[in-house]
Amino acid sequence: MSTSHKVPTVQGVAQEVQENKKSLSRRNIRIGLAFVAPALIVLTVFVFYPTVKTFFTSLTTDRINRSGRFVGFENYAKLFTNGDFWIDFRNTVIYAVFYAPLVVIVALAFALLLNRKDLKCVGFFRTCLFMPFIISLTVASIAWSFLLSPSLGLIPYWANQYFGIQHLDLLGSKSTALATIIAITIWKNFGYFMVIFLAGLQGISQELYEAASLDGANAWQRFLHITIPGLRPTFNYVVIFGLIGSFQVFDQVFILTSGGPDRSTETIVYRIYTEAFGNGKMGYASALSYILLIMTLILGLAQLISNNKHEKEEIG
Repeated sequence: MSTSHKVPTVQGVAQEVQENKKSLSRRNIRIGLAFVAPALIVLTVFVFYPTVKTFFTSLTTDRINRSGRFVGFENYAKLFTNGDFWIDFRNTVIYAVFYAPLVVIVALAFALLLNRKDLKCVGFFRTCLFMPFIISLTVASIAWSFLLSPSLGLIPYWANQYFGIQHLDLLGSKSTALATIIAITIWKNFGYFMVIFLAGLQGISQELYEAASLDGANAWQRFLHITIPGLRPTFNYVVIFGLIGSFQVFDQVFILTSGGPDRSTETIVYRIYTEAFGNGKMGYASALSYILLIMTLILGLAQLISNNKHEKEEIG
């Protein structure tokens, strides 16, 4: 008795392989969606929906205790013709222009210092310098408000005892209030960026420094031609996040000065808070929020475009 069986053709095998690939691809997609579903749900509830809702609220005259009417882009037009907005805009830009470069310089300087091989107790110093970042910004601001108090603070007392400066009020003067807040924020945050720079420095091969030393390069030349190019990705991260954070300054302003004296420290985020929860103008505050979002996006995109341009020039 003879049995017959169907010999598979090349076309049939190829078709079966193709179907198996499609089945495997669909299964991978289902597994991937199952893994990212929790994150997508959280983003939808806490990011995407509030973003869309805020935009629609910005087109109305909604107040905190009642619904308003649809006014289109009237809130935006009112915002740009309001002198208060331009004061807040100026303060925010000044804060960003000084804070971002200074925190980068301070963080890099300490990272270079703590990256030295001959320095003892490196772990202890790294922990001490990183510690302010762990402290809540609210707690740190309250502590600094006591330290800088003209009547009870240690800093005015020391200024009087050692330098003869009487009635020092750094937070109560228009000329020093914003600079003081910038200095406090740098003290609070530079430890985090210092750790990022340390990771970047330890990723640069020591062989490059040794070869440069053998070629007669001094410390400045090694820093300029090896350290800086090697830290370029780290610089991009630190600068972008430093600038974005500087546009969102609120806690220290709220606790230390409440926007004063004479609105010299009032920022856009603080104005959003006062308009929404002080004056109850949710529509106007939402418009301010979207202007801040657009400013941050433009800043981030400009930084990314600049970085890509530099990378292409280096490759070319």
